[in-house]
Amino acid sequence: MRRKFLLLLETGLVLAGLMLGASAWKIHSALVQPLNITQEELLEVPKGTTPNRTFLRMEADGVIKDAFWLRVYWRFNLPKQPLHSGEYRMTPGMTVEGLIDLWKRGEMVQYSLTLVEGWNFHQVRAALAKEEKIEQTLNGLSDSQVMDKLGHTGIFPEGRFFPDTYRFVRGMSDVELLKTAYDRLDEVLAKEWSQRATDLPYSGPYQALIMASLVEKETGVPQERGQIAGVFVRRMAIGMMLQTDPTVIYGLGDRYSGKLTRAHLKEATPYNTYMIAGLPPTPIAMVGREAIHAALNPVDGSSLYFVARGDGSHVFSDDLDAHNNAVREYQLKRRADYRSSPAPLPAPETPDAPPLDSGEPQDTAPETSVPTPAAAPEASPEASPQEPAAEPAAIPDEAAPQSSQ
Repeated sequence: MRRKFLLLLETGLVLAGLMLGASAWKIHSALVQPLNITQEELLEVPKGTTPNRTFLRMEADGVIKDAFWLRVYWRFNLPKQPLHSGEYRMTPGMTVEGLIDLWKRGEMVQYSLTLVEGWNFHQVRAALAKEEKIEQTLNGLSDSQVMDKLGHTGIFPEGRFFPDTYRFVRGMSDVELLKTAYDRLDEVLAKEWSQRATDLPYSGPYQALIMASLVEKETGVPQERGQIAGVFVRRMAIGMMLQTDPTVIYGLGDRYSGKLTRAHLKEATPYNTYMIAGLPPTPIAMVGREAIHAALNPVDGSSLYFVARGDGSHVFSDDLDAHNNAVREYQLKRRADYRSSPAPLPAPETPDAPPLDSGEPQDTAPETSVPTPAAAPEASPEASPQEPAAEPAAIPDEAAPQSSQ
C-alpha cells in the first residue's frame, strides 16, 4: 500500500513538473512572440484599463496570440505593477516582452503644448481646446467655473498660468495641465519675489505680477524689459499715470477691433490707465520669468517716457520735450516697414491685431497722434488695487479680451 502511494505521489509530481514546464514554455513563447504589425502603430491604453483587458483586446485585433498565458504571467510576476494610461509606440519586430518593458517603465508617447508669453486666458483655453489628445472637461464652463475645478475659487484667472512648453500624454485632462501651469507660475513668482529689489511700489507679489504683465505687453525686444519696468515704477513713484495702451485694450474686451481711438482712451474702465492712477486690478496677460524679474528688478534711471522706433526697440526720454522730439522723428515720419514689436507668435482661434505703440491711438492721423503720456497728472496716485476676490464685472467670462499683439 505504501509503495503504491509513493508511486502515485511520484507520478503526480512528474505530471505537475511537466505541467509547470509546459506552462513556463507557453508563457515564454507568448512573451517572445513578435507583434503582428507591419508598420509603427500606437497602442492606446485608456484610463482604468487593466493589463488583462489590454491583452484580450490586442488578441482580438490580431496583434498577439496566447493572451491567456500573458495574463497568467502578469498576475504572478507583476501583480502590483500599474499600467499607466496613454499611448505606447509599437514597432515592427518588437516582442510582447519589449512592449511590457515599455509598460513597466511608463514610457508613453508624449506630446507638447506651448503656452506663449503675452497670451490672455481666452487664448490659453483656445489652445487647450484644439488639442485632440487632451481630455476636454472644461468646454462650456465660464472662467470662474474653470477656476473652481482647479481648486482656486474666487481667483481671477488672467496671468495666473506660466507660459512654457508642457509635455502631456494622451488622456491627460485639460484640468491637469492647467494645474501644472498654475503651480509653476506660483513657484516662479515666489522665487523672484524673494530676490526682489528694495523700495518697490508693490504691496505684494500679485501687484508685481500685474506690473510684469504690462512689461510683457509693452516689450518689443527682450533687453528692454528692465528699462520699461523702470519707467513704470518711476511714474508710480511720482504720481504719474501709467497710460499704457494694452491695459485700455484689455478693458475693452472683445469690443476692441484692432483700432484704438481717442474715445477709447477716455472711456472709464477698471483697466484704463489713462483714467486710473496706479496699476489695473489684475494682470492682463501671461508673463514669463524675464518679465517678472524685470518688474521686481527695474533698471535704474531717470526716463519717464518711451516711444517705438519702428524696429521693435524704443527711445527712452527723461522729459516731455525730448519725448516729443522722439515722437516727431519716429512716429510722425514712420518708416515703411514700421512695427512696434517683432512679429508675434500666432495665437489659436484669435484674430490678428496690428501692433500698437505705447499711447498712440491707431485711427488718428499721425499729425495729431497722442504720444505716451502727455504729462504727469497733478493729483496724487490712488492706492493700487489688491488681488480681486472674484472676476471684475467689467470683463465677463463670456467676453474674454484678446491680446493686443
